[in-house]
Amino acid sequence: MGIVIAVISGKGGVGKTTATANIGLGIALNDKKCVVVDFDIGQRNLDMILGLENRVVYDMVQVMDGEASVKQALIKSKASENLFFLAASQSKDKSVLKSSKVEELVLKLKEDFDFVILDSPAGIESGFEHTIEFADAAIIVVNPEVSSIRDADRAIGILDSKSNRVKRGEDVAKYLIINRIVAEMVESGEMLKSEDILDILDIKLIGKIPEDRGVIDASNQGKPVVLDKKSKAGQAYNRIAGRLCGKKIDMEDIEIPDSGLFKKISRIFR
Repeated sequence: MGIVIAVISGKGGVGKTTATANIGLGIALNDKKCVVVDFDIGQRNLDMILGLENRVVYDMVQVMDGEASVKQALIKSKASENLFFLAASQSKDKSVLKSSKVEELVLKLKEDFDFVILDSPAGIESGFEHTIEFADAAIIVVNPEVSSIRDADRAIGILDSKSNRVKRGEDVAKYLIINRIVAEMVESGEMLKSEDILDILDIKLIGKIPEDRGVIDASNQGKPVVLDKKSKAGQAYNRIAGRLCGKKIDMEDIEIPDSGLFKKISRIFR
């Protein structure tokens, strides 16, 4: 049986869907069979980041309603034979999700995949609660700013109250990704340091992603940035995927600006 990981955040715009796509592909590139599922009913975006929007024929709601089989609805990634995608419905709203049907779908996917990654909708509502309900673990994505941390803390509280594992007296493993870090802004105090974020949220850090303009370009092209070996963000997602696959990979410190003596001197003579 595979592991189900919900990718969540307390607010929109922090890079949660981009993280889902890149981590899923990174896991697949580590020779693990992975499926990413878009739970953002009515507003799907994961298909575009993966470059699979034109291949969607059936969605997860049609699978849960018995209109299509899981095999019919799954779409194989263009980048790896180990990665599959299950689309959200664009014609329904989140009220169509029922716990019994979500559980049946998740259990079926766990039988066939090493990793089942669920991309939660933004905000804290019914769609969010269905995403976390049957998760074995959660990745919380935040930006290094107070509002993002505050909303993530609330999301963690709901996760620790309403997931099935907690109801059974078990723990849900929680991992933190700090996204869109700008070292110079951390140094100047405009962004929170990772230590301060960890003090507030008190969960395990699994990765830090630097701000990288290439992420937007990659998403627009439908080619996750994890495929770009020169991209700092792509390298960071690769490290996160490796850690999830059980590899021991040191945490790279990306919060120290590249402000050595040579750089300072070069600024003087500009």
